Amino acid sequence: MGWTKKLRAAFAVSFLLLVAVSCTISYKFNGASIDYDKVKTITVETFPIKSAYVYAPLGTVFNDELQTIYMTQTRLSLVPRGGDLVVSGEITGYDQLNQSVKADGFSSETQLKVTVNVRFTNNTNHAEDFEQQFSAFRNYDSSMPLNTVQDGLIDEIVDEIVDQIFNATVANW
Repeated sequence: MGWTKKLRAAFAVSFLLLVAVSCTISYKFNGASIDYDKVKTITVETFPIKSAYVYAPLGTVFNDELQTIYMTQTRLSLVPRGGDLVVSGEITGYDQLNQSVKADGFSSETQLKVTVNVRFTNNTNHAEDFEQQFSAFRNYDSSMPLNTVQDGLIDEIVDEIVDQIFNATVANW
């Protein structure tokens, strides 16, 4: 009878090991859902500023962050042209809007808003192609000159827009 208990124990351990090896759970913390068998490269074109008001550092910050998110959150290779995925567009809006007015009639809060038009082409599945506008904004105290808060606001706004674009293009959310 002792050998049957050992045989059952060996069978149970073998079965558990087989189940543990055959069952895998895959988590993607970045949210990207890319078929790397089909899609291997991405082209992120430079987004020119086409807004009425031009803040030159915005273009550099935006273009750098957009390329960086694809390089750090996916296994895609960045190519200058002809990628399996192509992200292109332009920065179409850089606007300041008064948000609230004090009793004396002057603005107490101003909103800085950036809008980007994006064209996405998936050369392996054109059903996923789109053109869409993305925007984000931040409010700041109107008593502060824009040039003192502008760079910090731009960093926050660009991060939000880049996340929106990433999610719309490769996360399929």
